[in-house]
Amino acid sequence: MFKKTVVGGTFNGLHNGHKKVLKTAFENSKHITIGLTSDDFARRFKTKKITSYAKRKRELEKFIKTLKTPYEVVEINDIYGIATIDPGLDSIVVSDETLLRAEEINTIRFKKTLPRLTIIVVPLVLDSKGRPLSSSR
Repeated sequence: MFKKTVVGGTFNGLHNGHKKVLKTAFENSKHITIGLTSDDFARRFKTKKITSYAKRKRELEKFIKTLKTPYEVVEINDIYGIATIDPGLDSIVVSDETLLRAEEINTIRFKKTLPRLTIIVVPLVLDSKGRPLSSSR
């Protein structure tokens, strides 16, 4: 069991893939920090309409409160959030498609003499047509 895990994303249209990543984090850690992208940051990288930060946070917290583990949601304005600066973190949960970002985070942490994070990779959840679930579809 990890002490403090980080997971991040836009979580626009909270779907089963998001839920699987979140459940994995909550099942493997004593405390979770969720980096939720700000409206401005999300709009810069998403082509689909983005639900407001406040609404995305409410939907996240509605789902999370059933998981019974201490957590915090922090607003992030870049691709790393707190992952490259918080010395208390010991793991990160990502999907297959964001594994490279987690490896990049560990490289940055190493250069800053912070401990590397254990990377927990959650396989993508597929839709009925065998495509990865996506908020943009």
